[in-house]
Amino acid sequence: MRIMPPRFRGAFLRAGLALLALGATALPAAAQTAPTWPTRPIRWILGFAPGGAGDITARLLAPRLQEALGQPVLIENRPSAGGIVAAEAVARAEPDGHTLLLVTSTSATAAVFYKTLPFDTERDFAPVGLISTFAHAMLVAPNSPFRDLRDVIAAARAQPGAINIASIAVGTAQHLSAELFRVTAGVNTVTVTYRSTPDLVNAVASGEVQLAFETLPPVIGQIGPGGRARAIAISSAARSAAVPGVPTSEEAGLAGYIAGSWNGIQAPARTPVAVVTRINEALNRILANQEIAGRLLEMGLEPQPGPPAALQAKLLGDIALWTRVMTEARIERQ
Repeated sequence: MRIMPPRFRGAFLRAGLALLALGATALPAAAQTAPTWPTRPIRWILGFAPGGAGDITARLLAPRLQEALGQPVLIENRPSAGGIVAAEAVARAEPDGHTLLLVTSTSATAAVFYKTLPFDTERDFAPVGLISTFAHAMLVAPNSPFRDLRDVIAAARAQPGAINIASIAVGTAQHLSAELFRVTAGVNTVTVTYRSTPDLVNAVASGEVQLAFETLPPVIGQIGPGGRARAIAISSAARSAAVPGVPTSEEAGLAGYIAGSWNGIQAPARTPVAVVTRINEALNRILANQEIAGRLLEMGLEPQPGPPAALQAKLLGDIALWTRVMTEARIERQ
């Protein structure tokens, strides 16, 4: 065996240490260049057509999310009954944070209204965060003799079956809130559903129905001076900053009646917690922005920054509420 001469041993040792040092410094550099989320554009899927409150909200927030996350946030509208098509697309997407859902109260109503769904509403999605809540407006014609809910309830009790109540589409939060009104007030009324907000407003203005339930954002422009409808109450626990002159249902004569709608962001189940946390933090910062919050409030939307758990609690609470309404109102599942 040959022995390395002493004069070479020091140089060899120094070279080895230099190589080790080079490797040690190279590892962090490699780690810094490794792909991190998000690595491509983010798809934000909506179960509604362009132009509605949900679509307007998403398009207001998307540029801010893009700025915060460093990748384009692309909105995809996939309208369908109950938002089922959009929700299924997200439930089946890779749980890598690149596909999100604009979840709304429709997810809760669909869970109780339909016998079967192509996904599990409670387990196939990861909650990211609430965006906003919004009340339902109770509308009458501008020349209606009803000044508040007390008048409506009195007329319904005096003439069972004579009062028609309008809502949007069977199985929506608006429809079930109308049924909750009937159950809470203990009145016999007829619920009539319409395909769109303009159809509903036309029915109210023409006297085809005596009372209508619709989410506040799409009817704000119809209930002001010279509008085609008049709001006699909103369904929330507190008055809305968008229409501060409209009383709550309790103030207007129906104690214990609270209903409403909401929207938020979900991701596929098993999306990494770190990704969910980053989106949630970005969303909360955006909702705390005075300009964004102000624009939401003008539309009748109350910003709701908070943790992912708040969204899941809202979803489960609504499922429990609408399940009770379906039972008490004797509405059959579809």
